[in-house]
Amino acid sequence: MTVSTSFVALTVSRRAGYFVGVTNARDDAMDNCGTDKPRSGDRHATAGRLRNLRTRLLSLAAIQSDRLVNEKLLQADARKWHYAVLATLDEFGPASQAELCSRTGIYRSDMVTVINELADRGLVERSPNPADRRQNVITLTRQGHGHLLQLDTLLTQAENEVLAPLTPPERAELARLLTVLVHHHTQDM
Repeated sequence: MTVSTSFVALTVSRRAGYFVGVTNARDDAMDNCGTDKPRSGDRHATAGRLRNLRTRLLSLAAIQSDRLVNEKLLQADARKWHYAVLATLDEFGPASQAELCSRTGIYRSDMVTVINELADRGLVERSPNPADRRQNVITLTRQGHGHLLQLDTLLTQAENEVLAPLTPPERAELARLLTVLVHHHTQDM
């Protein structure tokens, strides 16, 4: 799957050993997809084993998607964790920091920083839990709700950029397949 027809993906070697060299994603997707031999004379052509490795393609798409999402969120001085906390509070209502950690997957040590950043900006309020004064309850503010709507718009733009080459039915199928993969790999967590 190609994320953009014009980007050059610098393949990453620090985490996965099968990421090698520079890949022109458009050429790979359009000209080499499904073939085992690179175009002759292209010194940047990717080996067929790499070009057809689904986990590599998924990783390259994720790298591009992550970059676009981070760029969009930066426009609103936000990060993915900010969005996760705001969206969770909007959907489930006030919650303890422990509950937010459980629902978002953010580590407790990081959650404190995230809540501090959001509270400093007036996007959430932190107050003692009436049932257990040792706990804080985090509540989304009106300003936080407005900020969340702005982030929703930015993330929709990022998603539309990432998925631009796909038709609506292909997007739905991709979401279904990714949901299966995520569920399979997180069901024991």
